[in-house]
Parts: sequence; C-alpha cells; structure tokens
Amino acid sequence: MLVAADKFKGSLTAVQVAERITAGLRRVVPDVEVEALPVADGGDGTVDAAVAAGFERREARVAGPLGHEVTAAFALRGDTAVVEMAEASGLQRLPAGVFAPLTASTYGSGELLRAALDAGVRTIVFGVGGSATTDGGAGMLSALGARFLDAEGEPVPPGGGGLAEVARADVSGLDPRLASVDLVLASDVDNPLTGPKGAPAVYGPQKGASPDDVAALDAALSRYVEVLEAALGSRAAEYAGSPGAGAAGGIGYGALLLGARFRAGIEVMLDVLGFAPALERAQLVITGEGSLDQQTLHGKAPAGVATAARAAGKEVVAVCGRLALPPEALGRAGIRRAYPLTDAEPDVARCIAEAGPILERVAERIGHDFLT
Repeated sequence: MLVAADKFKGSLTAVQVAERITAGLRRVVPDVEVEALPVADGGDGTVDAAVAAGFERREARVAGPLGHEVTAAFALRGDTAVVEMAEASGLQRLPAGVFAPLTASTYGSGELLRAALDAGVRTIVFGVGGSATTDGGAGMLSALGARFLDAEGEPVPPGGGGLAEVARADVSGLDPRLASVDLVLASDVDNPLTGPKGAPAVYGPQKGASPDDVAALDAALSRYVEVLEAALGSRAAEYAGSPGAGAAGGIGYGALLLGARFRAGIEVMLDVLGFAPALERAQLVITGEGSLDQQTLHGKAPAGVATAARAAGKEVVAVCGRLALPPEALGRAGIRRAYPLTDAEPDVARCIAEAGPILERVAERIGHDFLT
C-alpha cells in the first residue's frame, strides 16, 4: 500500500494526511504494510514533502514579500536542492487580510536560491506557486545580481508596480554560479507572462489586485519585457510568451531568463521524491488533496500520481475533503474511486475543523473495501 497524497490545504499537511490514512487502514488490518510518500506539485508544501522523503531541511533569513525579514526553508540532499518560492514570497508571508499586489517582491526568493548555491548544489528544483507577488521575477533577479534602473539611473521600487518606471536592465552582475547549475522550474501553471491569459489578468485578483491594478501590472510587465529585450535580445520577448512564464506572478519568466527548464511540477517532484521505486513495491495507491475538482485534472498532484500509477498497472483510489468530479472524469484520470470526507461528515465546517479524525474513518472504509 502506497500513500502518495498532497496536503488538504488549511486542514492537514501532506505528512499528516499520510499519517491519518495509515492509522485508519491499520484499524482494519493492523499489520498492513503502508509506505508513505507525501507529495507536492511545486507549490506550498513542496519543501515539507522533500524533507519527508529524506532531504535535509535548511533555513535562511531572507526578505519576505513586503521586505521584512523571515526565516525560509529549502531542502537539500546531495547536490540537489528543492527551493519553494512560497517559503519566501508566498501569500502566507503576508499579514492576515493584507495584500500588496503592486509592491510585493520576489527578492527573498532570489536570496533563497542564493542560499542553495552557497550549499554547493548542482541541481535546483524551483517550485513556484502560492505567491503574493506579480513582479515578473524582477525581485528574484535583483537578489541574484541584476539591476533594474529608472531614467535617472536609480533602482526602481520593488514589486510589479515599480516596473512601470524601468528604463534599463543590467544583468552583467548575475551570480556566475547560475551558469553551472541545472535549474528546473516546477509548476502546474503554463500561462504566459502578460495578456488576457497572463499572470496579472488570471492570478492578480487572487492577490488583491483591482481591475485597475491588473491593467497597471500588465503594462508594467510589458515594459519590463521591452527593457530586458534591449539588454538580452529577442529571447527575452520569446520567453514572455512561453509556457510557465506567468507562473507565480511571473517568477517563472525570471527563472526562464536564468536558463531554467520548465517541467510540470508534479512530474519533477515524483522524480525527486523517488516515486517510481515506491510504486513498484505497491499493490494499491492512495492519493488525494483537499478538493478534487477540474483543477486537479490540470497538473495537480493526484492526477500526476494517478497517471504514473496507471502506466505501471497499479490501481488508484483518492481521498479528498470535497469531490467535484463525476465518476467518468475520475476514471479518465486513472482514479478508480474517490472517498470525500463529506461522505462521512456532511457538515463542511466540521470536515475542515476535524479533518484528521474524519480522514481516519474514511481510510477505514478504504481498508474494508480493498483489504478485507
């Protein structure tokens, strides 16, 4: 039995999900062998999943999205680091109820990448998602040695809004170690940087951006691309339209400028976490996340787990807080059956507040259905 589930956001971490499922299964079959492999798709929780898989947790003091210093973590094993931009620049780093769509910066994410470089790594898996920012990765690039200047030669203000003033980009000071590192951009988002499907239009409102803010950010990022094109040539404009450029408020664009390879976040993480050998040992795979819905089918962890398991001829069931997919959609995704917490407890508020004990009861049902 392999438990490879993502977090139930706001209720349980991926590690806690695995623990609760294991406890429920063992109430039915006390000696059942369960292997837990918490997974993530590159967004928040990615470092925790790597640590649960045997990576070492490292910490660094970096700038949060508003410039205040925070303690952020990355994961290290051998010469590979897993860096999660949300650790430094995520929405969870903002005070409750506070948004800063125009001024939030990814500078701390660049500092976190620099800390990984200081650890001597050769490969960096850069998980992006859950960002508070829409600065096109300008803050990250600045932390790594780039300079973005206004018409007077002064640094532009932090955040996407400040890029409206950018007149010149100087990338000559970028950390030279970046050239010898394999940087992998891990994301489940394939949006371009700007335009109707770009980072400001699609994700800006989630970060508190008003319609006027969205328009201002889109124009500022377009200006940013023009300035970078003058400094770097046509590839700067080409990258802006590439899949993944709009990930995490455009930090994907900054990563592509650094030479990153874009890969689906769950695919990268399954490789890094050692999913394939664990899958070989399993007869049944249990995956899941807080909500199984249409978004799940577009690169989220359960879909990635189910795709890999189906290719290996393994049966998959899923647990979730809320189920919003019909059986036929689950079947096409490779999931035989889903077990939502709401089947065991119809009160959604209780499902959220008491997710752990309810998940154990759901796991008992899976045990009865598949182990007895």
